[in-house]
Amino acid sequence: MQKLKDKIITEGRVLSDTVLKVDSFLNHQVDPEFSLELGRELAGRFKDDRVTKVLTVEASGIAIALTTALALGVPVVFAKKKRGATQSKSTYSSNIYSFTRQESVDIHVNKKLISSSDRVLIVDDFLAHGEALRGMAGIIAQAGATLVGVGIIIEKVFQGGGAPLRAQGIRVESLAPVASLAGGKVVFAE
Repeated sequence: MQKLKDKIITEGRVLSDTVLKVDSFLNHQVDPEFSLELGRELAGRFKDDRVTKVLTVEASGIAIALTTALALGVPVVFAKKKRGATQSKSTYSSNIYSFTRQESVDIHVNKKLISSSDRVLIVDDFLAHGEALRGMAGIIAQAGATLVGVGIIIEKVFQGGGAPLRAQGIRVESLAPVASLAGGKVVFAE
């Protein structure tokens, strides 16, 4: 998606060979109109897959998951990183490692929100090492639901998280696959 790539170049900042900061429009401050465009683009790629739920993990993926779910006309569910006092103890859960925060965290989804009849699309802002996606795929498997695919805004291809998913036959659609951030320059994959 060229408009996204242009926005990454003009508004994003490369902080290191592995870190791309896009907080001005995607995951800290959200550009609502642009998020709608991104959601429509992801939804269009999965429109024939009979998606019944969109799943993400809090917090950065929520905005894009919401716009994708809106375009598909289905609910969005987000895995919580902490169980609140009001959250059911009956949850699907998975442990993931956050390279951004340098910590392991358990994610939870209420068992009432995903069932074996669901066809689930995972949506997230970034794909790097694939930990969050692995955890969400685990939750979908625990529910006996069908994982129809993964929609990603920015994939850091050089960090390898997408390769094992694709090797398992999971469809991964990335709107802006990044081949390299070396030398402070964003290089997009073909």
